[in-house]
Amino acid sequence: MQQHVNPPREFDAIEMEVYSNRFMSITDEMGLSLVRSSFSTNIKERKDCSVGLFDGRGRLVVQASHIPVHLGSLQGGVAAVLENYKPEDIKPGDAFICNDPYLAGGSHTPDISILTPVFYQGRLCFFAANLGHHSDVGGGVPGSCDPSQTSIFAEGLRIPVLKIAREGVLDEQIVKLISTNSRDPLERILDLKVQIATNEIGQRKLVALADQFGIATVETAIEDLIAYSESRLRKRIKEMPDGIYKGEAFIDGDGVGFDPCRIRVAIKVEGEGITFDFTGTDSQARGAVNIPKTALDATCYYTIKALLDPSLPPNEGMALPVSIIAEEGTLVRPKFPAAVGIRSTSCQRVVRAIFQAFADVLPREKVFASSADMNATMIFFGPHKTREGSFVYLETVGGGAGASLDHDGMNGIQVHITNTSNLPAEALEIEYPLMVRRYALADGSGGEGHTTGGMGIVREVVAMTDGIRANASCEGLRTPADGVFGGGQGEVARLKFGTADGTVTEYDISITNILMNRGDSLFLQTPGGGGFGRAS
Repeated sequence: MQQHVNPPREFDAIEMEVYSNRFMSITDEMGLSLVRSSFSTNIKERKDCSVGLFDGRGRLVVQASHIPVHLGSLQGGVAAVLENYKPEDIKPGDAFICNDPYLAGGSHTPDISILTPVFYQGRLCFFAANLGHHSDVGGGVPGSCDPSQTSIFAEGLRIPVLKIAREGVLDEQIVKLISTNSRDPLERILDLKVQIATNEIGQRKLVALADQFGIATVETAIEDLIAYSESRLRKRIKEMPDGIYKGEAFIDGDGVGFDPCRIRVAIKVEGEGITFDFTGTDSQARGAVNIPKTALDATCYYTIKALLDPSLPPNEGMALPVSIIAEEGTLVRPKFPAAVGIRSTSCQRVVRAIFQAFADVLPREKVFASSADMNATMIFFGPHKTREGSFVYLETVGGGAGASLDHDGMNGIQVHITNTSNLPAEALEIEYPLMVRRYALADGSGGEGHTTGGMGIVREVVAMTDGIRANASCEGLRTPADGVFGGGQGEVARLKFGTADGTVTEYDISITNILMNRGDSLFLQTPGGGGFGRAS
């Protein structure tokens, strides 16, 4: 367990707030630019992207309020740059690209990171970083994500850390290589160029900040911010009673079969430090539900922040009091070449296990029932509606949040480590040869209790032309969200395929590469959240 090496520092609260907000404003501007300028609906409409700033040593300075699990990929990508390139080989105007979960700290192949070194007065001082979830990077199925895939080699193009720009000159050959391996090459080209331009905004803003205050002052402020977050989190941990708290959660299946997979955690609170020990978790899965290291790390950091100090500044300091133990060859630390495309669903179940472990030690007002903590996914592939070539439409659909002591769970919302928007029906129908027949809350799907769990979402999409291929998956088809303190379970998910002649087939496992013709429909109902306390 890591302990303080240096005596506690004194902080200037006003100065720290100023710098914290300045760094956050830079990431906010980067994030807005990335969303508004991107070509794909997955980034411009659903906001499936994240941005962050790092110092020259690769330490997180700030991550924008986007998607918690992306923190792991951004941290892993910057670390991979520093590990794979000598300082003298990193030049002003360079930009790096990566996505590989085993070679470059990624968490699954569709998440492509762009990492831009920022120099000041000839010295590497910062990295501006962003990540976009690309709707397709090749592989065995459209969307490059499917639970049934059994190898990372089936999940699309693997990108180790490479220079995509050298001293200000874009390497068009790397862009061509990536786009050629996608089912929608134009979308890849345009989104990658937007990602590179987004970091250039961060670069200009960081240089302007150093010009205004001096680089020494800015670097001191970074040290203070990291030390402050660490100190503040250690105090929150110290307020908890020492002990070992255990929780477990189950995934419906391993992506290939129906046997549930167990995630087990023992959380050791000792003084100012905390350890997450995943010993006893099941062996790595045959399918794509395994969790790479950086995704597990980011999930654990999220739970600490969410449960102990939601307003804690998100920087390297929040990781320093935390240790994570995960045995290689298990679901939470797979061996190469295990598939990891659906890692977010498993990360959600890690959150469920951790929240369960803390339920008896946290004040009752901080406890939540289990949510629809899954990543329900619908993917469609076919001929484009408005231009030549094919399209890949990807969406993850929210569900019901768990209830708390004073509030019903929120309806139709992404929870925990995901934070994307649901795609508006109008945007879907304008862009693709698809129609939304139903888009509503699943009435009564939340668990009963003193307060009620949130309702899931009903989403039914109809093909408007022949030759559409579809994939769909949803955790919670067999494992409901549990209530707490006597609250009821939420309803499980439902997944159905209907043909134009009215024949309906219901599934209790994912749908892979099914052929849809005009009038056929895909129906998804996401789970409801659990209730809190017994109904009066």
